[in-house]
Amino acid sequence: MPLSHAPSDQLVLPISRPSLRAGSRPTLTDRFLAFDAAHPYVYRALERLTADRLATGATRVGLKALFEDLRWQLPAGVRGLNNSFTALYARKLIDDHPHWATAFELRRRRTL
Repeated sequence: MPLSHAPSDQLVLPISRPSLRAGSRPTLTDRFLAFDAAHPYVYRALERLTADRLATGATRVGLKALFEDLRWQLPAGVRGLNNSFTALYARKLIDDHPHWATAFELRRRRTL
């Protein structure tokens, strides 16, 4: 399966609202939004790490590698930096910094 940046015909869904399905388990998006709201410094750190990597001449940035760097920098008590959040953080970074879109490889989301 070829990998590509978000194609123009791909449906891009907002991730700003949690789902409100009664009695359901929280979705990945729900968990991401809760974590991001509780730990806004994680996103700011990812922004800084991305900007630093691109400033050194990198043309591609891997969010999983940034997560590993970030784990070394975060206070020991911070839990919940889930690798499943990397794609959502990449999309959020691209939403806030469209000029970084070519630095991240995105795949189509299978679930919401």
